Amino acid sequence: MEENKEIQTQEAEQTEVAETKEAIEQTPVVEEVQETKKPQRKNRRRKIETVEPTESEWKEQVVQIRRVTKVVKGGKKLSFRAIVIVGNKKGQVGMGVAKAAEVIIAIQKAVADARKNLITVPIFNTTIPHMITGRSGAGSVVLKPASKGTGVIAGGAVRAVLELSGIENILSKSLGSKSPLNAANAALNALKALKTFKDVAQIRGISVKEMLGQK
Repeated sequence: MEENKEIQTQEAEQTEVAETKEAIEQTPVVEEVQETKKPQRKNRRRKIETVEPTESEWKEQVVQIRRVTKVVKGGKKLSFRAIVIVGNKKGQVGMGVAKAAEVIIAIQKAVADARKNLITVPIFNTTIPHMITGRSGAGSVVLKPASKGTGVIAGGAVRAVLELSGIENILSKSLGSKSPLNAANAALNALKALKTFKDVAQIRGISVKEMLGQK
């Protein structure tokens, strides 16, 4: 009986030793698994970069939005007409007119049309080189150069055209038709017909100094 007890105690000690060895061997394995998981979680994190939109040099101004109707077979078709002026305030300006069933689409189409019809304006000392008159339909616009500090003396569609073209000092007077479309067209017609001193001197066959009376 005593021998059996000793055998049982030895077996129990052996099992305890084996369990402790297994526990010791398992502990570093858990640490290694935890250490390997940490960098994987870090790699999964993605950096979100915010990109700020760059401001365009082209400025847009809506002059008029009107609801127009077209008589068709079976009734009337309603749509919107938008007049938009586009310019970079550096000597380039244009006007666009478009129609669509929705206001936003009409404006977008008018902007695209204005960028296709850009003109270059000769600017001399923040104003225009000489006096000129532009006409469109029953309307006409008179433009006169002005000294520094005068500002843009204009209103409505003419003011939008002059400001977006980059002119800072000018005098204007709108005559005849009061339609914004005619006024804007007349202003663009006048700006398009402007000539620089160099162009006039070449036509006359003299130098710029001789034309201005300088020695």
